[in-house]
Order: sequence, then structure tokens, then C-alpha cells
Amino acid sequence: MPKAAPSSRRANQSGTMKAAAIERFGPPAVLKLHELPVPQPAPNEVLIALQASGVGVWDADIRKGWWPRGRPQFPLVLGTDGAGLLAAKGARVRRFEVGERVWAYEFINAKGGFYAEYVAVRAENVGRVPERLDLLHAGAATVTALTALQGVDDVLGLRRGQTALIFGATGAVGTLALQFAKRLGARVIATATGRKATRLVLGLGAAVSFDARADDATERLRALAPEGLDAVLAFAGGPTLDRCLDLVKAEGRVAYPNGVEPEPKRRRRQFSVRSYDAEASPRLFSRLERAVDEARLQVPVAAVYPLAQAARAHERLERGGVLGRIVLRIARRPRERV
Repeated sequence: MPKAAPSSRRANQSGTMKAAAIERFGPPAVLKLHELPVPQPAPNEVLIALQASGVGVWDADIRKGWWPRGRPQFPLVLGTDGAGLLAAKGARVRRFEVGERVWAYEFINAKGGFYAEYVAVRAENVGRVPERLDLLHAGAATVTALTALQGVDDVLGLRRGQTALIFGATGAVGTLALQFAKRLGARVIATATGRKATRLVLGLGAAVSFDARADDATERLRALAPEGLDAVLAFAGGPTLDRCLDLVKAEGRVAYPNGVEPEPKRRRRQFSVRSYDAEASPRLFSRLERAVDEARLQVPVAAVYPLAQAARAHERLERGGVLGRIVLRIARRPRERV
């Protein structure tokens, strides 16, 4: 895919941009379009002209009032990840050139989130978009792909021939995790409720699936994995997950991203249970770029909303049943199809 043309929008010290931000915590309706100053990159930062931004449950948690410490400065621009074109770079940045297609992840960014036309982030949290992804799907997959890959490769250490359960396989992270697990030669069992969800996970490479909400869920899993589970990667919690963990082998591994609630119950048995946070770095983005190609990654997009309808995107998120990820389309660019 050819390099996209640089943005025609001007990003200068006195420029403004459109951003979806909140003036207070509350329901989706508090998320409104604002006209805000374009953030200026520091020497170790880059400025990205965004084309797409992912919508995550963690964004909704922040909108409703969760904050790591104290109170944020309002208006607060939401969004932790997205993709676009590099519009400017600080004096110390050497890895990128203006006009390159990039994706980035930064949680609680002091200069504002990704629900905006521009975002300034540390260059170490930025990577080049793999050629097989357009910017819409890259924007949908940045933090979710980092989370999925690190869970499969680093925390679980999944290997060829092992049997892995992806619990919560139809969500934004689970749909990618099952593909990364499949690329390693693992036998993937995926949870899915309903025909559409079942078709999705089987189409993405799961060997088999079962409905975790069914009364006989654990019996069904036992039939699918009579020799037990080598690994479990959980993106949802609850009593059914805890019963599924009874099938993990003594030397098995269980992993889940921080934020999954309720957390999987730890056992006295030998298998390990680890929580983790997704991280971003040049090395991790390079690994992710290779993994995207190896897995021939497909990024399921549940719905696309324009930036001005960010509140509607959050309403859809709260209704649940989202297969894949919801995305905000920020803007279109010459020579780049999104």
C-alpha cells in the first residue's frame, strides 16, 4: 500500500481541532463535540492527524467517573488508541517521517485522548501500520492487538499443539487473540453466544466454540477438551469462567488483562493465574507488525460512527453484544481508503 499523502489540515501553534470531550462525568450524553487547541508535540513526541480511533469499555469507565487519581482537567478528550498520518514530530524523533501511516496507544495522555482530529503522543508509543491494514481497521486494533498478542505470546507462552480457551472470544480483544493463538498452531476453543457470534469465531480460526451462557457450558467444554486445557485467556469473568478453570491442567496457565471483573478465582492447584496490562514500545510494535502478517489478521468492526456521534458510539457500547470493536471515523485522507 503506498504511503498516504500528508494531511492538508494545518497543525500550528494557533490552530484548533474538533474533539469529542466531556465537561463532567456522566452518561453517554455528556460526550460532546468541542473545538480545542491542537496539541503541540514535545521534542520526544509526534503529532498524528487521526483517521480512526477505537472505542473501548475503559473509555466508558472514564466517562462515568473512574480516574486513577484526583480529578482530570476538563474538557477531557477520551480515547486511548487510534491510527492516522504523522503530521509533525519533535526535534528528538528520528524513527518516523511526516506523512507515514502510524498507529499509537497511550493511556491517560496528559495532552488529550484519541477522540480528536489530532493527538500528540510519545514516539515510543507509536508504530508503523502494517501494510495489510487500512487506517480504519488499524485504528480499531491498536491497543486490542497489543493486549491480545502480549497475552498469547508473553503471558501464556502458547505453543503448537496446545489447547487454549479464549473466554470472551467475540469481543474487541478476543477476536484478535484467537487469531494470534491460531497462528502458533494451537487448538483454539472459543466462547460464542448465538449463530452470528459462532460464525465469527469459527471464521477467524477457532477449532470449536461453545456458549458460555448455556446451563451445560462446562459439560460442553469438558467434551471439547477431554484431556484438559493448557491455557486460558479470559476477557470476561464470572461463575462460568471459574467452573471452566476446573479443566486447566496442573501445569497450565491462566491470563487476563487488568480490568476484567470479576477476576478469575485463584486456586490452590498448581496452574498459574496472571493478570497483565498491555504495553507499547518500538520493540512491541515491531513484533505486532510481524504477528499481524503471520496471522493474516482480520479486525472485526462492529460499528463505525463519525466523531460527532461519539455519544451514540458509547450508547451502542453500553447495550452490549458487540462483536469486534466500535470505531470512530475521524477523517478521510487522499490516497487512503478507510
